[in-house]
Amino acid sequence: MTATRDDRPLLLLVATGMRTYREYLLRSISAEYRVHLFSHVEPEWEKEYVSGWTVLPSTMDGPAMAEAARGLAADHEFAGVLCWDEARIHAASFVAQALGVRNGDPAVVWRLRDKGQTRATLDAADVPQPRSIPVKTADDAVVAADKVGYPAILKPRGLGASLGVIKVLDADGIRANFAFTEKAEGPEPVVFDTDQPILVEEFVSGEEISVDSVVRDGRVTPVFVGRKVVGYHPYAEEIGHFVDADDPLLTDPVLADVLQRTHDALGFTDGVTHSEFMLTADGPKVIEVNGRLGGDLIPYLGLLATGVDPGAFAAAAATGRTPDLEPRHRKVAGIRFFYVAEEDTTLGSLGFEESRLPEGIDRAVAVAAPGAVVSPPPRGTVWGRIAFAIATGSSRDQVAQRLDAAEAAFVVTPA
Repeated sequence: MTATRDDRPLLLLVATGMRTYREYLLRSISAEYRVHLFSHVEPEWEKEYVSGWTVLPSTMDGPAMAEAARGLAADHEFAGVLCWDEARIHAASFVAQALGVRNGDPAVVWRLRDKGQTRATLDAADVPQPRSIPVKTADDAVVAADKVGYPAILKPRGLGASLGVIKVLDADGIRANFAFTEKAEGPEPVVFDTDQPILVEEFVSGEEISVDSVVRDGRVTPVFVGRKVVGYHPYAEEIGHFVDADDPLLTDPVLADVLQRTHDALGFTDGVTHSEFMLTADGPKVIEVNGRLGGDLIPYLGLLATGVDPGAFAAAAATGRTPDLEPRHRKVAGIRFFYVAEEDTTLGSLGFEESRLPEGIDRAVAVAAPGAVVSPPPRGTVWGRIAFAIATGSSRDQVAQRLDAAEAAFVVTPA
């Protein structure tokens, strides 16, 4: 039952992100909760959905945000704290800790943010994963790769979205590409207090998937399984995803066991997570675990495929309410991202020819603007995406065909 405006629980949200990618979450949350937003800029589109906001010098400073939250708590009772921005989930955990609500253990969240800590913790618990060795220099990486074997993976210790991740075939490949991984950075600076910022990992092959889960009192419930489409090898750019409401992995006992053991080992007991696995011939192996909803509109695909609302269940997990995870329908949904072909392309016009879009297209959006200078991966990575299309259908093949048609309807003219 929808609460009245006066008695809706009060939720503190740390940052929102781009409207194109996150408005659907805030819209659904605001129907059931009053939302107070912590932001480092004056809210714009968010004002339609929030009951109040605080503009802070930074939303990356956890202790400072915690102090601001304590001040607000003198006059307001907060039911929970929520954040879906990878760079800010650790800072948000200080706020939750200060308010005495769920997911308020910064050490646990940092264990997920720092992939080196994640690896060491899961290794101690004998959770299946690629072998991983933290290193400082290219020479160290060569020694580590001799131990994990070739091909090997170089990846930054604390970035998301596959930034800086590359497959290398030999020692020469490590030396040639180490700087690419070492210099990779996200949109927000996060300082990892370590002299071993790079991980050299065993390459494991198979299909890569993601699992968005609700975790309540330590019990993990998978809600959506995303099947990744990866391109631009040897890099690991995620160029698309598919979510099937009837994905057999949702009820697979082996994956469920590894998923639960992973969260038990990491000590994550309340909230939502986005876990990534490689489905190898030896079973699922953990690639990483993120203490937030998935990015790339994966939760939105889950909403389209099942009717289960990710904003609603994320807010429920943050406040200790029982989430509604019952599917309303059963479909397949997919997303595909589009890039330019050449480096340093100055965009002229870009857009989709509406008359050529097929049935089943939910969204077809140009995210870059005319005049922008963009490149494909590896220089472009996530920020090289210039548009995306989302389609639904009764099967993955049907959705893929509709995305093919959307791609054919997307027209880019260089300046």
